[in-house]
Amino acid sequence: MADNKSPLNAPIRFSDIGARLRAYRIGQGIAPETLASRLGISRAALYRAEKGQIRKIEMLTSIADELGVSLPSLMGVGVEYVSTATAFFERMRQLETECQQIIGLFSPVSYLLTSDKYDSVLEEVLSESIPDGASASHEASQTVEALLDILKARKTAFRQRRPLIVSLIATADLERFLLHGLIGRHDLPQNLIDERRVKARREAEHIIKTLRDQPIGVQIGVVREPVPATSFQIFRQADRSVLAISPFRLGEQPNIRVGVALITSAPEAMQLHEDIAARLWDEALKGADAADYLEAMVRKYGIST
Repeated sequence: MADNKSPLNAPIRFSDIGARLRAYRIGQGIAPETLASRLGISRAALYRAEKGQIRKIEMLTSIADELGVSLPSLMGVGVEYVSTATAFFERMRQLETECQQIIGLFSPVSYLLTSDKYDSVLEEVLSESIPDGASASHEASQTVEALLDILKARKTAFRQRRPLIVSLIATADLERFLLHGLIGRHDLPQNLIDERRVKARREAEHIIKTLRDQPIGVQIGVVREPVPATSFQIFRQADRSVLAISPFRLGEQPNIRVGVALITSAPEAMQLHEDIAARLWDEALKGADAADYLEAMVRKYGIST
């Protein structure tokens, strides 16, 4: 007998289907007019579909085929696989608009908690992470531009809504961040690397200030033990929790080109990652202890400003 808690038995949320449709379309860089034309529908009809106003399985099948995703993935049955960074971060934005709490292991820190100065250099860092001579470089540049728009929209919405956030920071990730700097690749001129290391140090100091100020709703834990290679986030909403596991990363040596992220509400996956987060949080340094530890790390690995 099937488990009644299985996502296979969960009611279909058409608003979620529309959100995935939009995310996958954006992730593939397809304009709404182009997708509507391919589907043989009006732009208004596609807009309604992206709002979740769709009921015919034939339409869902056509959309899934056109976007190159499985129908179960589009419907959110079981595990949703996301193969582009743009689509993944758009899904994060969508999930964050409904969540009450975010718990996650981020590298090197949650983008939502970064400073505004971090945004000012991120475009350059993401652009230089694209290999020289990469195919469709113009398309890659458009991807960076679309991704930055999504990221900034996420941060703006977070600051307006102020959901609770628990950010776990791995010391190994922060050490690399300070040693290498906010860079997209390692073959940069030394003067530019030094400049980026200064910016990485300032971002670490922003984290330290957040730890000391302890703003309402923000909790940061500094984890000194080895952590999973991939980041994960738990979105707690009013009626469910959603888990996102991602190979995509921002910051030092970002990856926005290759990988497959997954999103699920499967009870077993949720429980396992809730347990990991709880254990890491229990053993993490917090508050003044964490700030003192990071200040010592900055003095040891950071470049002088």
